[in-house]
Amino acid sequence: MSKRERFQKKRSASPLPLVGRGRGGGVSANLFKGTLTPPPPTPPHKGEESRTAPVRDDLVLVGEFGRAHGLKGEVRLKSHTGDPQAIAGYRPLIASDGRSLSLKSVRPAPGGAPDLLIAVVDRVTTREAAEALNRVHLYVERDRLPPPDEDDEFLLADLIGLSVQTEAGETIGTVIDVPNYGGGDLLEIAPAQTGPTAFLPFTKAFVLVVDLVAKRLVAVPPDDLFEPAKAAPDSGDEA
Repeated sequence: MSKRERFQKKRSASPLPLVGRGRGGGVSANLFKGTLTPPPPTPPHKGEESRTAPVRDDLVLVGEFGRAHGLKGEVRLKSHTGDPQAIAGYRPLIASDGRSLSLKSVRPAPGGAPDLLIAVVDRVTTREAAEALNRVHLYVERDRLPPPDEDDEFLLADLIGLSVQTEAGETIGTVIDVPNYGGGDLLEIAPAQTGPTAFLPFTKAFVLVVDLVAKRLVAVPPDDLFEPAKAAPDSGDEA
């Protein structure tokens, strides 16, 4: 559903995470990454444009292939489903290069990041075939996903790509991710101008309106949202 800082909501029984806005003080929630308007893909390398082109506007992004793993056709996969390994249960998946693909199995990738997997793809049995999947995005049809249970819950996919505006109507950036580091859901916002991204808790205190039709949200960001974090003062005495 949607990022949480505003509403601590229980996880949906669906393998795709729901995010809901928390009411106050803290962040919360696990998310599902996928969207009616797919998030801006990583700029493709020359000749790879077709790998990341969104295919239809009724699709939800659920994953993205990375580098080949080993010599037998395994490939790294970044999963955007609430339970990362649940992505294997969606068959077939619709690839951004037009193919229909099925995952035979997935397992956690080395390194401990829960959303990074090693995937075995049906009919992909060589390293060369696995390398051809690099940067290919995976989608499922929206009507295959369960709807949110509550009005204030959202698919993570529906949040990525939304314009972020102030109450005065000024556009300050775009949501590019909805991470959760254990304290609640956060909106990662790329500024309208160039510069590093910033994080805003997805709570009702900070996010007043989520308008999926207009593809925007209205936020009350702190004045220093995009300012670099200041180093803690040195409390030690100089020798």
